Amino acid sequence: MSTATLTASSTTRAGKYLTVVLANEAYGIAALKVREIIRHQKITPVPQMPAHVCGVINLRGRVIPITDLRIKFGLPAEVAERTCIVVVQVRPSPTVSLQLGLVVDAVEEVANLSDAEIEPTPDFGHHLDTRYILGMAKIAGQVKTLLDLDRVFGAGEMDAIAAP
Repeated sequence: MSTATLTASSTTRAGKYLTVVLANEAYGIAALKVREIIRHQKITPVPQMPAHVCGVINLRGRVIPITDLRIKFGLPAEVAERTCIVVVQVRPSPTVSLQLGLVVDAVEEVANLSDAEIEPTPDFGHHLDTRYILGMAKIAGQVKTLLDLDRVFGAGEMDAIAAP
């Protein structure tokens, strides 16, 4: 990849990110995707969903599917005092837009990241798909993984969640 390509892609990643904690590691979600943050609450299970899809909640009259990012990423998951649900708007395809709740261990902060603070995703080899990672942010001496939620929840997966 050329330097011009890296620079151009970094420019589109600069902006505000909500940082969340999953199993003691920090991840960034584009702040423009976040609709609200709510306390963890009772989730109604839905049969025959993937393991990371916890079920649904009633959010002011709207039924919102809830997925646990920790389980999706193969991390340990237990409900604690700071566990919460981040309601986001995802666009897994150009014609589909959906609100979805993400169970996370905790919410940290909103960070305004510049181009210089975002590194390209490292090459982990041919066998690992890292398309859902926007880049790696350097914030206060720590590295935080920036997630592309539209790719984390691809069109095929959202079809399975949204299907009756």
